[in-house]
Amino acid sequence: MTHDFHSYLTHPVFSVISEEADMLGIDTYLVGGYVRDVLLGRHCNDIDIMSVGKGLDLAEKVAKRLQLADKLVVYKNFGTALIHHENLEIEFVGARKESYRANSRKPIVEDGSLEDDLSRRDFTINALAVKLNQKDFGKMIDLFDGLTHLQHGLLKTPLDPDITYSDDPLRMMRAIRFATQLHFRIDDNSLAAISANAERIKIVSSERIADELNKIILALRPSIGFSMLSETGLLRHIFPEMEELKGVEYIKGKGHKDNFWHTLQVLDNVATQSSNLWLRWASILHDIAKPATKKFEPIVGWTFHGHEELGARMVPRIFRKLSLPLNDKMKYVQKLVKLHLRPIALVKEEITDSAIRRLLFEAGDDIDDLMLLCSADITSKNEEKVKRYIKNFQLVQTKLQEVEEKDRIRNFQPPVTGELIMQTFGIGPCREIGILKNSVKDAILDGLIENDPQQAFQYMLSLAEQFGLKPIQP
Repeated sequence: MTHDFHSYLTHPVFSVISEEADMLGIDTYLVGGYVRDVLLGRHCNDIDIMSVGKGLDLAEKVAKRLQLADKLVVYKNFGTALIHHENLEIEFVGARKESYRANSRKPIVEDGSLEDDLSRRDFTINALAVKLNQKDFGKMIDLFDGLTHLQHGLLKTPLDPDITYSDDPLRMMRAIRFATQLHFRIDDNSLAAISANAERIKIVSSERIADELNKIILALRPSIGFSMLSETGLLRHIFPEMEELKGVEYIKGKGHKDNFWHTLQVLDNVATQSSNLWLRWASILHDIAKPATKKFEPIVGWTFHGHEELGARMVPRIFRKLSLPLNDKMKYVQKLVKLHLRPIALVKEEITDSAIRRLLFEAGDDIDDLMLLCSADITSKNEEKVKRYIKNFQLVQTKLQEVEEKDRIRNFQPPVTGELIMQTFGIGPCREIGILKNSVKDAILDGLIENDPQQAFQYMLSLAEQFGLKPIQP
């Protein structure tokens, strides 16, 4: 890899920064992820500018030149400033050195030199700097052999990894995230230091952990990251419910599959088909209640009855603990966890229109994601078993399409509402209204009547007679 970065500095903003830095008389560098990603051929819109002194002054000068002075965002407590320019996010900071206290990952910050600043960074591949002053414009500064490590796909820390990870334990998550995203190998000493310091992750906020975890989940093969999280001991601290899926138990020669590795296979299967973060979370959580529902029955062997129901109830607690959003995203994951057995269960007996209608009604617009999850859940070392499940699954998909085209059930709202019932019979809110509404809905789902307002209304009138209700005269 080249030590000359000049050819990559074609955007006009780099010339502006160079000129303003020279006028201020300060050494200024392009650092961090932008340098790394450009050398790896990856797209990057985040530009980090580091100056040896007067970082905020440089930000003000550059913002003024770009006619963005009113858009400059200054974070004085952190000594940083931010400019949004076109599709770029440019952050300015002064060179600094850091020291840490044992109970916090927030550093004590002082002004520092170029070497101080680069040595405090998490990995050598992120400690590359490019000179932006006119003299030596584009010259690469590589104090820790980061270019070689970039070339060999290796993650190493600039300083002793034990100190690096103990000082800021979030770097352990970042190491595994970068290894997963970039398909890099973590240096052996660094990996051992992560294991040794795994418990330190407890001082990191759940929000920051969730951010790194989501980036791992969104990688092309998220199983790489989860394998390392488990091997280093981090997973049992940040997400013990998933770690508990690990292991196989045998009684009388009968064992069950290792649900941890099965879950990772399902997650990877989903990742090949969808970049939807919350569908990937559903794949992670679909069997999360299996340890709690595991039971050995002498005739049938291991069972996990009700794990889908219990798993759905566990979702809010897990989301809350991991600071994931407690909104429609969570409810979507809950729904898929609860329903993930239903499509395959349909093939155990004749696939009736009624069962299909109920599945369509409950899944609504998420039926396609549910079917994708269920397809990804077909994993086995027995190829014949997989072929049989896939064949049966395809039967369900065909039937779904047929019923949906015929009955228009997906997301349907029963044509008989509580308001209509009250108007028809001249009554106020009461128990009978709920009974009538559910009875009409069930009749449509069971195919007793069509999904038609007139048929539904007549059916309601016939049922109402049982409660002594008579329609009022118009």
